[in-house]
Amino acid sequence: MKVLVTGGAGYIGSTVCSALEDNGHTPIILDSLIQGREEFTKDKIFYKGDISDKALLEKIFKENPEIKFTIHLAALIIVPESVEKPYEYYHNNVVKSIELFKNLNALGCKNIVFSSSASVYEDVEDFMVSETSPVRPRSPYARTKYMMEMVLEDFCVAYGMRGISLRYFNLIGADPKFRSGAYVKSPSHVLGTLLNAASEEGKVFKITGTDWPTRDGSAIRDYIHVWDLAIAHVKAIENFDKAFNLLGNQKEPYLVINLGTGTGVTVKELVTAFEKVIGRPVNKENAKPRLGDVPGACANVSRAKELIAWETSYSVEDGIRDALKWDEVREDIIKF
Repeated sequence: MKVLVTGGAGYIGSTVCSALEDNGHTPIILDSLIQGREEFTKDKIFYKGDISDKALLEKIFKENPEIKFTIHLAALIIVPESVEKPYEYYHNNVVKSIELFKNLNALGCKNIVFSSSASVYEDVEDFMVSETSPVRPRSPYARTKYMMEMVLEDFCVAYGMRGISLRYFNLIGADPKFRSGAYVKSPSHVLGTLLNAASEEGKVFKITGTDWPTRDGSAIRDYIHVWDLAIAHVKAIENFDKAFNLLGNQKEPYLVINLGTGTGVTVKELVTAFEKVIGRPVNKENAKPRLGDVPGACANVSRAKELIAWETSYSVEDGIRDALKWDEVREDIIKF
């Protein structure tokens, strides 16, 4: 099966493309390379350009008429940056995505899997959220994700499309075959900053926020291995019809699915696990929360198991080990 993957040259997108290939599918990558890496497109069908470019989409579908699904991953994703640059986030994540969905509908590609985020959720007392839990996106980034969920739902109702929004929790790890992984020089995600603190002398890992209402005061997260997340996208397209049938309402064209492990891990607990894997302590200090930070949440994943037959296989420690290994081989693959 051919699948259009927007943002397929990024960290998540490249891993999704590898998972698709490993399971007998053909990813068609559309990426501007503003953030993505061309090295991750090697030996794949790749189109460089903007997701809102109608002429380019028409060319892609003319040359690949077998495309039946689009996995939409292309987006700006850094929460503090979104607070400082809201225009860029709303323009890239919302305006361009609306154009993408409009053009996909016109081209007859009506099945969409959308990359959303658990950052849309309201805080709940036990931190466990299901797809029906209250939402309260508190950063421009999170708002762009929730806006596009609503847009996709409206398009599905109005235009005969069908959509699944996958709400990601917190990613760690790398492709277990080390074909791709994280590549940002100054990462904002917790494991990336831990890696930097462990590998560079004098670097200090900052535990951003130590007064959250959690068991140790640090934020709580549901850390999911990127390969588990990638496989969820494969399961979503392979079980797309089944998922809607299992809903019991044939007229419902849109649904949301959480992607996490179902287990909450605090930042301090992650640091302890990291130190255990590397066999030594890292320099660390307490710090104030970043702009847009939230206490956190973990996923109720029963819907993912029921509707798309998916569950996780990798542990937090696996994610740490794979991230460390990727850090060792990354320069050989992307010269960075």
